[in-house]
Amino acid sequence: MNIIIIEDEKPAARLLRRRIEKLGYEVDKMLHSVEESVLWLSSHPQPDLIFLDIQLSDGLSFQIFDEVEITSSIIFTTAYDDYVLKAFKLNSIDYLLKPIDEDELSFAIDKFEKHKNLTVNLGEIKSLFEHEKSYKERFTTKVGTSLKMFLTDDVEIFYSENKGTYAYTKEGKKYLLDYTIDKIEELINPKLFYRINRGQLVKISAITDIYVYSNSRLKVILNKYAEQECIISREKVKDFRDWLEDS
Repeated sequence: MNIIIIEDEKPAARLLRRRIEKLGYEVDKMLHSVEESVLWLSSHPQPDLIFLDIQLSDGLSFQIFDEVEITSSIIFTTAYDDYVLKAFKLNSIDYLLKPIDEDELSFAIDKFEKHKNLTVNLGEIKSLFEHEKSYKERFTTKVGTSLKMFLTDDVEIFYSENKGTYAYTKEGKKYLLDYTIDKIEELINPKLFYRINRGQLVKISAITDIYVYSNSRLKVILNKYAEQECIISREKVKDFRDWLEDS
């Protein structure tokens, strides 16, 4: 059986591959974006089964089907309960809610083996997600030998440091992410987070104080985060104030 994984979070993709291989199957390819998936699927034979994350770093994975006709069976993998339930009701092969449980994975593959001819109306599923903009609600990162999942809502600040991108949570914990700060800005809700400078995205509910700083700049104080100063440039001050009023 030919299997591919389409998942933007590389630690989650690697863990899923290990668990699939533990069940005695091989994963032929791991893809991490809409663009990469379109290119690969356009030049390779269709796999028997695709493990498909609904929201990828560059858009909803259903955009793949606008470019390539998919005949493979699909098991959805996602961290979004509302997405999952809607997709499941439209007779997808199955869904797996991240972090993926080994027993549920085994059950989903067994179900695929028994119902290989089951078809999915991807057009109907796609229409469920395109009527409104969706933002990333959870992130996954590798901590030691395990995966840690945390809610975007729990993040005080995303920031760049020493060529890495980190999330700092309200519990005072710091996590290294696979995304650039530019990509995170595209994925999260702009009403909740504001990019105060090149390397910092702060959450409005985490702001406790705002001070006038030198050269007409502003300094933001957050609940927990204090590793770096959070300085808003003079050019961004007006836009930042507008954001505070509109959010």
